[in-house]
Amino acid sequence: MRAGIVILGLKVSLVDVLGLGWAALLLITGVVLAAFAGTYGISRLFRLPPQVSLLIATGFAICGASAIGAMAAVRRIRQHDTVLPVALVTLCGTLAIGVLPLLIQPLALSPEVFGAWAGASVHDVGQVVATAQTAGAAALSVAVVVKLTRVILLAPMVAAAGLHHRSSAGDGLKRPPIVPLFVLGFVGLAALRTTGWLSPAVLDAAAVLQDIVLGMALFGLGSAVRVGQLLHTGARALLAALASWLLIAALGLGAAFLMIR
Repeated sequence: MRAGIVILGLKVSLVDVLGLGWAALLLITGVVLAAFAGTYGISRLFRLPPQVSLLIATGFAICGASAIGAMAAVRRIRQHDTVLPVALVTLCGTLAIGVLPLLIQPLALSPEVFGAWAGASVHDVGQVVATAQTAGAAALSVAVVVKLTRVILLAPMVAAAGLHHRSSAGDGLKRPPIVPLFVLGFVGLAALRTTGWLSPAVLDAAAVLQDIVLGMALFGLGSAVRVGQLLHTGARALLAALASWLLIAALGLGAAFLMIR
């Protein structure tokens, strides 16, 4: 999972992100923070454990399973506690692929607004692409840049979580690093992508490699599934996830209308 997160940095171009303008960047940051806080609050309202709630909030607000893996590594959360958050974020992201395009006509959305909506509210990068491309190339180009702006927020949020975990660790406990090496690797590869030195062939190969590595990581998570535990918390967790999905969709739609005028 950590290797996949590092390679994810090659999808982020700081030039494209900064091209949105400071107002849009602040707006997207606000959406991510509100989505994180709201999803965590909803998860706790449905009596999900704090660590599971933290992972669900991270995955929904930033970039799906990759963000969940990063947060779990920094907070040293056990592997089997990541299974339910990954399943929920995958389910709701897949739901968005089918539902959001159906709302283009009823809401009278332009391709650009729809793309911004998908980028601001759908969880995983691949799910954003699958959702936005239904409205054409204009929607897809906006969606990818907005989504990658959310992805780049993974580094500061995980670093903040690591700093908090480090400060709250007891004197007798081994303190985790403030910024894990895989987060530095993510930032480093994002900086490398920004230089424009890498050819499209290299970037395409990296994207394939990332899919393979993350696929292997998700397979490993699936092997740790405890069916009894999922059945015990499944109904409450699913309701919490759907409520959070609606919250983030509403936040993302509002942001999209403000960004694209």
